[in-house]
Amino acid sequence: MKNAALHNLGCKVNSYELDIMQQMLVEKGYKIVPFDEVADIYIVNTCTVTNIADRKSRQMLHRAKLKNPDAVVVAVGCYVQTGKENVKQDESIDLAIGNNRKKDLVEILEAFLDERESAVTQDKTLGDTTILDIDNTYEYEEMTLQKTAEHTRAYIKIQDGCNQFCSYCAIPLARGRVRSRRAEDIIREIEGMVAAGYREIVLTGIHISSYGIDFETEAWKQGKSVEVHRNAERRDYSGESKLIDLVERIHDIAGLERIRLGSLEPRIVTREAAQRLAALPKICPHFHLSLQSGCDEVLKRMNRHYTTKEYYESVTYLREAFDHPAITTDVIVGFPGETEEEFALTKAFLEKTDFYEMHIFKYSKRTGTRAAVMPGQLTEAVKGVRSNELLALEKEQSKAFRSFYLGKTVEVLLEEQKEIAGERYWLGHTPAYVRVAVKEREGLCSNLLVKVKIGAFLTEEIMTDENHIF
Repeated sequence: MKNAALHNLGCKVNSYELDIMQQMLVEKGYKIVPFDEVADIYIVNTCTVTNIADRKSRQMLHRAKLKNPDAVVVAVGCYVQTGKENVKQDESIDLAIGNNRKKDLVEILEAFLDERESAVTQDKTLGDTTILDIDNTYEYEEMTLQKTAEHTRAYIKIQDGCNQFCSYCAIPLARGRVRSRRAEDIIREIEGMVAAGYREIVLTGIHISSYGIDFETEAWKQGKSVEVHRNAERRDYSGESKLIDLVERIHDIAGLERIRLGSLEPRIVTREAAQRLAALPKICPHFHLSLQSGCDEVLKRMNRHYTTKEYYESVTYLREAFDHPAITTDVIVGFPGETEEEFALTKAFLEKTDFYEMHIFKYSKRTGTRAAVMPGQLTEAVKGVRSNELLALEKEQSKAFRSFYLGKTVEVLLEEQKEIAGERYWLGHTPAYVRVAVKEREGLCSNLLVKVKIGAFLTEEIMTDENHIF
């Protein structure tokens, strides 16, 4: 029996796909071992969202080859898709598999092993059949997850690809165009996860707000009449009803307790969409609306397709429909040409919008994107100063949001145990994704929903980076 070690880099979509690749290997009789152990096969699911992600992908591949020079090192995913020439020249990589071929991992691997036994081969791509032309791929790569490393929360992939082409982003180059999964397959997978004991699911994808827009395209190709929702005020964004329709169907699944949504396109959050979501008790009031900049001129250079006014309207609709919803976002600092005045506008907008959490990123140049060749590239020193300023603001806003719950009784889904300051606690999350620590007592266990009264913040001396409260 050959053993295999797997490592994931990047987003929750990657994590979901790696869980399925591991599942397929186990079904074929492979033994799974930790990545830091000696293995016959190492599989790294790579990421290319930033230069740092590229570097980490290479480092993990090289680390695997150093651990066992005789092992088969397999590079999978986004870095493979966008860096084909670098992959071919990398002596640490024995086999490369791009996106939309992950479902065929075992078949490709075993064909490679058979070929390797019969003759030494340097063919990392088996005639390039393992790296598809992702720009011309229209089929959703159907895979079904049966279990995941997390015991209480399951991430469910509902679509792949992105049509937005933000000027800084290489993801469309790595993932291709929007490809949506059939609702019946999504529901069947969730029903299986619920039957396996999972109480909470998170709908994830590369751009889930686009869910279903390719169904309209496919119907058009077949000559069918299609009525496309158009709303000029929201810039003709037509994806909203398909995603909300899907969520309403998922909400009917018996035994499912909580539904979370992955990152949303701001334009999808109309007043109607917010009200439809608020009518579903299982929906967690935790919404990630990616912003990237609080300056309209920077948003135009980013090709983000909305204004700060439209973004703020979306936040307002959620706050009208839900009681104290958790609104989180992403912000890029130091985008090419960002002036001090433009940065000041961004900071002012963040202060006005008042988020629960903000993920602050320093702009990273990606080869093949328009932003990579824009004038006005900022220094790392300037990006660092601006990043630190927004990180300080994020910390203040996050604590203020969590303070709302002090003295209130909330529902917590218990997930794991941890020792804090010499005492045992159960850690879990509220529907708003506030992490809570509950003192150990009889009857508590993983995957249990409990009502607890929030007493205080943990003291600064023992507070972790995750800012647990109890």
